[in-house]
Amino acid sequence: MASSGFSWTLPDHPKLPKGKPVAVVVLDGWGEANPDQYNCIHVAQTPVMDSLKNGAPEKWTLVKAHGTAVGLPSDDDMGNSEVGHNALGAGRIFAQGAKLVDSALASGKIYNGDGFNYIKESFESGTLHLIGLLSDGGVHSRLDQLQLLLKGASERGAKKIRVHILTDGRDVLDGSSVGFVETLENDLSELRGKGIDAQIASGGGRMYVTMDRYENDWDVVKRGWDAQVLGEAPYKFKSALEAVKTLRALPNANDQYLPPFVIVDDSGNAVGPVLDGDAVVTINFRADRMVMLAKALEYADFDKFDRVRVPKIRYAGMLQYDGELKLPSRYLVSPPEIERTSGEYLVKNGIRTFACSETVKFGHVTFFWNGNRSGYFDETKEEYVEVPSDSGITFNVAPKMKALEIAEKARDALLSGKFDQVRVNLPNGDMVGHTGDIEATVVACKAADEAVKIILDAVEQVGGIYLVTADHGNAEDMVKRNKAGKPLLDKNGGIQILTSHTLQPVPVAIGGPGLHPGVKFRSDIETPGLANVAATVMNLHGVQAPADYEQTLIEVADN
Repeated sequence: MASSGFSWTLPDHPKLPKGKPVAVVVLDGWGEANPDQYNCIHVAQTPVMDSLKNGAPEKWTLVKAHGTAVGLPSDDDMGNSEVGHNALGAGRIFAQGAKLVDSALASGKIYNGDGFNYIKESFESGTLHLIGLLSDGGVHSRLDQLQLLLKGASERGAKKIRVHILTDGRDVLDGSSVGFVETLENDLSELRGKGIDAQIASGGGRMYVTMDRYENDWDVVKRGWDAQVLGEAPYKFKSALEAVKTLRALPNANDQYLPPFVIVDDSGNAVGPVLDGDAVVTINFRADRMVMLAKALEYADFDKFDRVRVPKIRYAGMLQYDGELKLPSRYLVSPPEIERTSGEYLVKNGIRTFACSETVKFGHVTFFWNGNRSGYFDETKEEYVEVPSDSGITFNVAPKMKALEIAEKARDALLSGKFDQVRVNLPNGDMVGHTGDIEATVVACKAADEAVKIILDAVEQVGGIYLVTADHGNAEDMVKRNKAGKPLLDKNGGIQILTSHTLQPVPVAIGGPGLHPGVKFRSDIETPGLANVAATVMNLHGVQAPADYEQTLIEVADN
C-alpha cells in the first residue's frame, strides 16, 4: 500500500479525544420539508427526532442529498440510497450512475469499450435485446439514454432490436407509462423506416416483473425471465401501447405492478424471445434492482428458479452492478472507482465496526458505504449483521418493518463494548414511503423514531457519541405539487400521491455524553452535502480525515 503515495494512518484530531464509541444512524428517506398533512414525518409522533431538531441549534443542521452533491448530473436529479451511501461512506463526490452514462454516450466512448464491442459481435446474425425501466425518473434509468443507445447501436450494425420494458410509477407519476411507451414506439417506428427490425417485445410493472432486489422474491425475476427470454406471459397483445392501456384498466392496477405481457405477431407467436446468438443489455444504471436478473442471465449454475431454456447469449450491463462479484462480467460503462473510503480508513486505524440493517437496505451500510465493495476490510475488526426483511407482502402492510430489531442489535453491539463504531440504516421512511400509503408511512416514521431512541439510550449508557442523518428525502412529502407548492389533483379531484424520493435536504444531528462540549456545526461551508459526513464521523472518532475529503461539518469552540 505504501507505494500508492498515501498513508493509511490518520492523524489525531488536535481537539477531540479518541476512544468514545460512535453510533451512526441513517434514517432512509427522511428529509426536511414544510409541515403539512402530507409530511408524514411531521404528522407522525417522533419525539426523539423532534427533540434533536428543537434542542441545541448548534447540534442540528441540514445537508444536501441530491443532484450534484451526490455526483448526479444536475440538481433536478433526486438522490437515492446508493449514491447517498456512497457519499456518506466515501467522503468525496464521485460521478455516479446517470452522469457516468451521460458522459460515455455524449463522448461516444460507450461504443468503443470492451462491453459494446462484445455485444456487437451478435449484431450480424442475432437480435439485440434491451431490458430495463422505461422512465425519465433518473433513479434507475432514463428514457433519453435508451433513445441514444438505440440510435447508436442501430448506426453501428444492429439490424434487429427488441426492447423489454418495465413500467415505473414509483420514481415518476403513476400513469406516465402510456406517454413513455408512445415516445418509444415513435422512435422504433423511425428505425423501422430505416430498415431496422425494431419493436417492443415484452413488459410488466417494475415491482412485479424483474426488478426485485437483495433476493427478496425470486418470483419477480422469474416472471420477467418467462416474458423476456422465453416469450411467455399470461397476457398477449399486438402492441405495447394496447398492453399498457388495457392492463392499467384492470381493478387496482398501477404502473408499478402491471402483470407481465408479451407482444405477439399475427400468428400469436412472441416477437422477441431471447435466442442463441443474441445480445442482451440491461439498460438500468442503478445496481440494486438489476443484480438478480444479471445472475440469471450470467450464472451457469443458477438455481433460484427453473430457467427452462438458457440461451447462449452475449450479455452486458449498462454498468457493472456488483464490483465484488464482478457482475456482470461485461458492461458498457465503467463504474466510479471509489477507493480509500472512511470505513476502510477507520478499520485500518483500529476502529472496530458493527454495521446492521434489514435485507432491503443491508447493502447500503456495507457494500455502498464501502465504495461498491462487498465483504470485510478486516474480519477481525468488523461484523455485519443482516436482519431478514418481510417477504411476500408490500411494505405498507407491516410498516414497522424490522426497525426495532435493527435497533436492538445496535444497542447490544454498543453495550457489548466490542465496537468503536455502530452504524445502521432504518429503512422505514423510504420503503413504506414508496408505497404511497400515507397512513402506513406515518406509522413507519413513528417506528423509526422509536428505533432511534433505543440506539441513543444505549449511547447514553456507554458514554458515547451519536450522529443521526439520512440518505435522501421521501416520507416528508407524499404529494405531487405544482410550482406554487400546492398539491396537484387528479381528474376526480383526489390528490396525486408522490411515491418517489424528493429534492429536500436531510438532517444531521450530533450529541451524546461523549461529545466534546465545544463541538458545534460550522457555518462557513457554502453548500454542505452528504459527502461532508464522513470527515465529521472521523472527527468524532478523534482523528482527522484525509486532505482530499470534503470538509468536516463540525468545529470545536475554544471556550
